[in-house]
Amino acid sequence: MRRRDFISLVGAATAAAPAIVRAQVVRKMPTVGYLWHAGSPKEESPYYEALIEGFSRLGYVDGKNINLVHRFPNEIPDRFRSMAAELVALNADVLMGGSVGASYLRDATTTIPIVFMFVPDPVGMKLAKSFANPGGNITGLSNFGREIAGKRLQLLKELVPGLKRVGLLTNPDLQTNRVYVEVMGEAARQLELSLQTFDARSVAEMEPAFDAMAKAGIQAMTPIQGGTSFQGRAVIPKLALARHIAMCAYSRETFEYGALVSYGPDQVEMCRRSAVFADKILKGAKPADIPIEQPSSFEFLINLKTAKALGLEVPLNQQQLANEVVE
Repeated sequence: MRRRDFISLVGAATAAAPAIVRAQVVRKMPTVGYLWHAGSPKEESPYYEALIEGFSRLGYVDGKNINLVHRFPNEIPDRFRSMAAELVALNADVLMGGSVGASYLRDATTTIPIVFMFVPDPVGMKLAKSFANPGGNITGLSNFGREIAGKRLQLLKELVPGLKRVGLLTNPDLQTNRVYVEVMGEAARQLELSLQTFDARSVAEMEPAFDAMAKAGIQAMTPIQGGTSFQGRAVIPKLALARHIAMCAYSRETFEYGALVSYGPDQVEMCRRSAVFADKILKGAKPADIPIEQPSSFEFLINLKTAKALGLEVPLNQQQLANEVVE
C-alpha cells in the first residue's frame, strides 16, 4: 500500500469513529407501561414499590436505563380502556397489568408483549392458550385456582361452628368477577355450603353490601381478589367484624386490617417476580414461549384477637400450621 493511500484510509477511519461511538451511545431506552387498577401509587402500595424493586434487582433504574410509565384508572372501566390505549400509543416495548388491567391491555393490542400478574384463570379469560404454552403476546403469573378457593372455604368451615351460609363480596364491573363466582361456587357446593354473592362496585357500596349480608344471616365471608376489594382492604375487615361475620382474606395486605384468617400466595413477591418476565422479553424472549407461573407456596395467617372478638376458638393444630399468628 502506498503511503498516500494509507494516510487517506486512516483519515477516513478516524472521521468515522465518532459516528460509531454515537451510534453505540444513542441506543433506545426500553419503555415498559403498567396499567394499575387504583387511583395512585399510594393506593397501589405495597405492590407499586415491589414492582420498582423487582426491576431494581435486575439492574434497571427508571429514567437511566429504562422508562417506566404508569397509569392509574381508579377502578373506572372507561379509564381502563382509554389508559390501555394511551400505553399502546406509546409503542412501549412491554405492557404490564394486574388481573383487571390485563384484559383491557389484551383488547388494546395483539402485537405488543404483555405481562400480567394476579390473574385467576388466564386460559378461561382468553389471555393464553395454555399455561405451558401461552401462544400469543401475553404471559405472566396466576394467583388463584380451585384448590385455593376450596382451602379458604374449608378454613372458614373449620373455624366457624355450624357454618352454612357464606358471603362472597363481588364487583360485577370487573372482567375477573365471573371466574371467582364460578370457582368459589363450585368449591362451596363440594363443602355443602350455601354461597351468596353481594355486589359492591366501589368502596362506598361496601357498607350496604355488608348490611345485606347481616340481614341474610351470613356467618362468614371472603372477597373476590383485586380491584375494589384491594382498594377497600382497610374497610372490609372492620365492616365484617362489626357485623360478627368471620372473614377470610386473600393476602397479607388484605389480612392485616383485622380479618380472621388469610390464605394465598405472597403477592408482593409476585410483583417483584413479574419484572423477571419483562426482562426476559426485553432481552428477546417471546411471551408465547414463556410458561405462565402458578404459585407454589402459600401464606396461612390467623388473627387470634379477631377470633376472640367473634367468640371463636382457633384449634391449636391450626395455629401450628399457620405461617403467622397475630396475638
